[in-house]
Amino acid sequence: FCQFDLDSVIKLAEENFHEIAAIILEPVAGNMGMIPPVHGFLRGLRDLCDREGILLIFDEVMSGFRVDYGGAQNIFGIVPDISIFGKIIGGGLPVGAYGGRQDIMLQVAPAGSIYQAGTLSGNPLAVGAGLTTLDILKEQNPYPDLGQKTAWLSGEFKSAAESAGVPFQTQAMGGMFGFFFSENPVHNFQQALKTDTEQFNRFFRSMLKQGIYLAPSAFESLFVSTTHSEEDLERTVTAFRKALRDE
Repeated sequence: FCQFDLDSVIKLAEENFHEIAAIILEPVAGNMGMIPPVHGFLRGLRDLCDREGILLIFDEVMSGFRVDYGGAQNIFGIVPDISIFGKIIGGGLPVGAYGGRQDIMLQVAPAGSIYQAGTLSGNPLAVGAGLTTLDILKEQNPYPDLGQKTAWLSGEFKSAAESAGVPFQTQAMGGMFGFFFSENPVHNFQQALKTDTEQFNRFFRSMLKQGIYLAPSAFESLFVSTTHSEEDLERTVTAFRKALRDE
């Protein structure tokens, strides 16, 4: 099926009704470039899962606490049955977490029969750093300012590309954004594969020479943080313009 194509998911679910226990996805895709869901997709998916008795699992490892304190699920108003988190919730240390409906979580040991454990499960250093980070985010609420910074940077990239005559697509949400060298909008992985990855590679090397280190793949997301200053962002835009000229 095609990502964010509700009809194809419904068709697949109906054809394999007795074999599908859960549907897991990034509500805002980050591992094929940053691609938000098309309008109505997540609501349609929630309705499908409710109707067919399928668990809906959101992978918010990237989007959780980055696009909003409540994650993408809060922005779109869709409550999954299980949520998965990582990255930000560790406060710079490696950690992962999951949570969900009470009846599901009660199936996990010691309350239930599903055993889950790991050498670093509940590591006090990582958990302490993560809880402190979440407390700070809740208290300071940096998301409006973070969203403005990210939207500005994304918009400046788009404007610079248009001025240089370079086909370019970009999308942003909260502190998360991404771009593709493409004449056409990108809404799924199949379309992402048709973008100009060779141009991205040349662009990446030019940015790196200028001291701007981006993810070395056309299919990664970019993140703006609260510590990025206006000077940092302006320097990035200046390097971006030069990288386009180097083309």
